[in-house]
Amino acid sequence: MTDEVFSHKCSETILIVDDHETIWDFLIEALQECGYSVLLAENGLDAMEIYAANPGEIDLVLLDMIMPKAGGHQTFYRIRELDPDANILLSSGYISEAEVHDLLQQGARGFLPKPHRLKQVMSEIRRILDEYPRHHEEQ
Repeated sequence: MTDEVFSHKCSETILIVDDHETIWDFLIEALQECGYSVLLAENGLDAMEIYAANPGEIDLVLLDMIMPKAGGHQTFYRIRELDPDANILLSSGYISEAEVHDLLQQGARGFLPKPHRLKQVMSEIRRILDEYPRHHEEQ
């Protein structure tokens, strides 16, 4: 039985910001299999540099909230400074509802609790990309 979430071919670019290698491996493989281009940042500082170095090219940021070298909050606000319309999907196993609510009020597009369930991750990414499409500048 083919699920439409996995059969939909995708072409957007996603930046995964997470410091757990097991999570990268699982997400990168699944996202690339669907057709997404995937960039990886192991911490918030790397995420900010990668986002700044690829203006208008990143369609969605999957942002872990608990990381070394700039946590999720700082990274969220810095990326939003670079791009007020950035699609940022929060992810964490250790964050309070109040913190999630605050960042959703500030423009985060959604929240995924850990541990991740692949179908839920893929479905939420697709929902955000369809609801908030990014228009890339032709060069």
